[in-house]
Amino acid sequence: MKRILVVDDDVAFTRLLKLNLEQTGQYNVRVENWAEDALPAAREFKPDLVLLDILMPRQFGGNVAASFRADPELKQTPIVFLTATVRKATVELHGGAISGYPFLAKPASTAEVAACIEQHLRPRTPGQP
Repeated sequence: MKRILVVDDDVAFTRLLKLNLEQTGQYNVRVENWAEDALPAAREFKPDLVLLDILMPRQFGGNVAASFRADPELKQTPIVFLTATVRKATVELHGGAISGYPFLAKPASTAEVAACIEQHLRPRTPGQP
């Protein structure tokens, strides 16, 4: 089962996303609603991929992503921005990535999120947990 960390300040959204992704039977989802909790949670949870909002109180999602890239344990963890700050047309115009990170525009269906997760998961090497 793939471990997905969702970092977003919208509690109702994260609750629904967690429920929907876990109902597929393919994902174990951990939610953090405060940006500053993302790094410690990731160190403990060891996610296969992070879905990260951009606009959150107290800390910008881009700063969270930079913290992941600066951390030796987490720097290879794929990050996908899942945000309402861009439209689907903008994502498509930029080939699905802005500033080197893939983007998925909200609202997104569970099928769209799952497809995005599968597309951006880092392949595991044998013996890796």
